[in-house]
Amino acid sequence: MTTPDNKPPASEPPVPAVKDRIYRSPMGLVGGVLLLAVVAWLGCDALFNGHGRTPWLALATMILVLPLVIAFTLRPAVFANEERLRIRNPYRVISVPWSEVEALRSSFTNEVRTKSGGKYQLWAVPVSLRGRKKAERRAASAARRSARGGAGLGGGLGARGAGFAGLAARGADDTGPSRAESDKVMDDLRDLLDRCGNEEPAQGGTTIRWAYEVAAPTLAGAVLLVILLVTGG
Repeated sequence: MTTPDNKPPASEPPVPAVKDRIYRSPMGLVGGVLLLAVVAWLGCDALFNGHGRTPWLALATMILVLPLVIAFTLRPAVFANEERLRIRNPYRVISVPWSEVEALRSSFTNEVRTKSGGKYQLWAVPVSLRGRKKAERRAASAARRSARGGAGLGGGLGARGAGFAGLAARGADDTGPSRAESDKVMDDLRDLLDRCGNEEPAQGGTTIRWAYEVAAPTLAGAVLLVILLVTGG
């Protein structure tokens, strides 16, 4: 018989074996919250203070617009660990093991291409051409400062001083903010791909799940709005 002092240990929930790195767009989150606040404010005002068909039109518009705002601003995220890359886009969730990833491309958008021919955009990691230009200007400015410092140091100490100046310039380039944030994220993902692409836990196939919990309210709001507009005369 079990005594109170010898009770079996309580079962605990399993601890995830691999922890995800999560990447999201800060500007997307901020913009989404602001848009939700504006839509809720205007919609509630029309809903409670409107007359005739206005409250119904406001309700249908809110049912249509709110899921769209959430889908394209708050929902997108990229989850990465040593086994797979999981992409949460507005209406789909794509899970790709690293062994299935062929390349991570960056041009006007960031995307992942799979060996089976799939191509999926990373909505949570938007390319910022402005951010790239700012990073390039910072890198050029740091290089100019290093060159000026190297010229002074080299003139005073000769060849040895020039060598030290060159090392200092390379160190400044390596540690300085010479990359845009979205490009840094892609560098992290490429590093995971290089390290884990051939590992046993990273094997498998691509899976895609549609986000019906987002699409269904959007469709319902659109249908209700169309019915109200058609029957309104």
